[in-house]
Amino acid sequence: MIRYALRCECGHTFESWFQSSSAYESQHKRHLVTCPACDSAKVEKAIMAPRLASRSKKAAPAPAAPPDAPVATSPLAMAPEAQELVTKLRELREHVEKNAENVGSQFPREARKIHYGDSEHRAIYGQATAEETRSLLDEGVEVMPLPLLPDERN
Repeated sequence: MIRYALRCECGHTFESWFQSSSAYESQHKRHLVTCPACDSAKVEKAIMAPRLASRSKKAAPAPAAPPDAPVATSPLAMAPEAQELVTKLRELREHVEKNAENVGSQFPREARKIHYGDSEHRAIYGQATAEETRSLLDEGVEVMPLPLLPDERN
């Protein structure tokens, strides 16, 4: 997985995770990468400090927050922008669940069958491990994880 800092044409900055740099490029070309604030698809990578892995097992201390920084303690304490994003992600998830077939743990097998033309083309969703997802992407099968939302982690 790779995280990119992104900026839209209106100057909004945000971050997003992608399976690989080629996955970002593919989604960007198809105008699937959009700004969560204004929904603009005119997005570009912003400069971002690299995150380097350490050989030591000690975790680096988290940077201290300014004393007057707000602290989110629950989903109810989220900033309005974050609440709006969660709402849009929930709508996306509901749209997928309404318009696609849930194939459960058979997702990797069914996705391959559709990709290779062994099964009719249809929208599906289900479960796959990180390893199964990487394997599908390596084969050129386009998949995208549905996000877990704050109240769905239980």
